Amino acid sequence: MIPAPIPRDSAYAALLDALRGVAEETAALLRESPTTDVPIPGSQWTVGEAAAHLALANKLMAALAAGEQRSYGDGTPSGLAAANAASLAAFPERDAAALAEEITRHTRAFTEAFAGRPASEPVLTPLGPMDLATLGSYLLTHMLGHGYDIARALKRPHMIDRRRVELTLPFLMTAMPRVVDGRSAAGHTACYDLRVRGGARFTVTFRDGLAEVSPAPASRPDCTILTEPVAFLLLALGRCGPFSALARGRVIAWGRRPWLALGFPLLFSAP
Repeated sequence: MIPAPIPRDSAYAALLDALRGVAEETAALLRESPTTDVPIPGSQWTVGEAAAHLALANKLMAALAAGEQRSYGDGTPSGLAAANAASLAAFPERDAAALAEEITRHTRAFTEAFAGRPASEPVLTPLGPMDLATLGSYLLTHMLGHGYDIARALKRPHMIDRRRVELTLPFLMTAMPRVVDGRSAAGHTACYDLRVRGGARFTVTFRDGLAEVSPAPASRPDCTILTEPVAFLLLALGRCGPFSALARGRVIAWGRRPWLALGFPLLFSAP
């Protein structure tokens, strides 16, 4: 039986629109740049390398959305980093126009495959099993992170906004327990009430270094953290630090142990 297409008025339609929009906006940044040799602040990559990585990742995600089985790394942040390095070495394309076309083409392939299959269908991804809808959220999160890097390197406005951050939450909530930093979280026990200003609220509970995420509000959290949406995503992706976010009022914390907010992002290794 051929699955029914996802309705245009559903949350999944909003996700598809966001994926296409971010791909087009990132491609526009590349097409406007005279060179891709620009270094990305705080990264070992140039704009060309980040764009090439996006093209390769979008191609991989499109294949997964189409039902293909692909392996990529070992599911750990270090394993993903090694796989990224190997794939970039095997893909020398750094031309801005060519990479812009690759990014948008593979994004279209993903959305076409996604729209024709059940959103609840399980898939195996570089960060472990999840359903197809969460894979779409994963792809959006990934494109927003590297699109942000490219925009910052080129001194252009980035494409992260509150609505797009909301669409990344299914992936982020799924990924959190899988990217806990074992050394930072060793022996840690605490309950966090996480709130995105104007949007979602969920609970992250650490028990002896292991994290569990629940959409239900915590009854007695040790620390409540309220974060401005863009800052929430940048913190989750390791693009900004908790000290600067707190100093600028983008993060507010309270509760029985409010000081835990400073260390919360450090409990994870951004993939």
